[in-house]
Amino acid sequence: MNRSLKLLEEKLRAGQRLQRVDVERLWSSASDEELKLLSGIVRARFHDPAVATYLLMRIVNYTNICVAKCDYCSFYRLPRSPEGYVRSREWVFEKIDELVAVGGDLFGFNGGFNPQLKIDYYLDLFSAIRARYGDSIEFYALTVVELIYVARLSGLSVEQAVRLLKEAGVRWITGGGAEILADSFRRRHSPLKYTVREYYDAQLAILEAGLKTTATMVIGFDETLDERLEHLERLRRFQDETGGGLFSFLCWTYKPYNNALGGKEISAREYLRHLAICRIYLDNFRHIRTSVLTQNANALKGLQYGADDFDIPWEDEVTQMAGAVIEKDVERILGYTREAGFKPVYRQVASGRRVGPARPAARV
Repeated sequence: MNRSLKLLEEKLRAGQRLQRVDVERLWSSASDEELKLLSGIVRARFHDPAVATYLLMRIVNYTNICVAKCDYCSFYRLPRSPEGYVRSREWVFEKIDELVAVGGDLFGFNGGFNPQLKIDYYLDLFSAIRARYGDSIEFYALTVVELIYVARLSGLSVEQAVRLLKEAGVRWITGGGAEILADSFRRRHSPLKYTVREYYDAQLAILEAGLKTTATMVIGFDETLDERLEHLERLRRFQDETGGGLFSFLCWTYKPYNNALGGKEISAREYLRHLAICRIYLDNFRHIRTSVLTQNANALKGLQYGADDFDIPWEDEVTQMAGAVIEKDVERILGYTREAGFKPVYRQVASGRRVGPARPAARV
């Protein structure tokens, strides 16, 4: 390790914060082993270095009708498309029951900008889920950008929409729809998906209403290093401003198949190096999550690059249609975790009694 990187290591060991110029230097000149070391220093501030937590979860895609027209999306269908759908409440319940039966307790709802579905649809659906399952499961209701869309479609402020969702039993709204939080990127690829300012204003409204939310990022489009670092810089500032209001940060990779943007996937190594940069720079996040959905076995190597948590996804049509491959062999995934040098421990999200069978036991 050269002298400049050694100085950065000393700063991290002293609990000091690195600046953007520092992580630019790390990205350009640190070796993989050096990034492992430095990200591990920050990870150890929050977690046992030998333990990783995980979830068993499912994304429920209740509709594929969307008018956002993001060029990187392989999932959406426009209104009146013969391939468009809106799923029934009974279909949603079946999806939940299937995962509960194998021990999962977390669900994310993702459906895009469907002009047919105003706030009442979501209030009816989420209140029915809460009434049926109580606290035995937990769910992410909408993404941040979907929340903005539904509020405006329904003639409500985001604050009003959040209040109604909370009354319907919603506790979480995920930070999805972020992709790259740089307006230059959003103008190129998703101009109808709101500005960075609008995104963070909505997240602030979620937190102020007493709901929980998360941070996300997707890399591997055509974004520049400056755009990636702008995303991280603004995110760290928001986390400072809200006193650590965002529960976790999850980064995954763009899948380039069956969409207008196309391109090719970034390397597994680039993902791991970026994950390390995220852990080092986002020093006000307790949980940095690695993406099994888009990285499969490589994701568990991400635990060596600063991540502490991951989910085993049972389904996500959005990403699967773009090329993601779902791995449902839980023991195999936990085996990858152990091979990476970590003891996997299930992180239960639901606060009530679990109703599924016993989950695979955590073992060294």
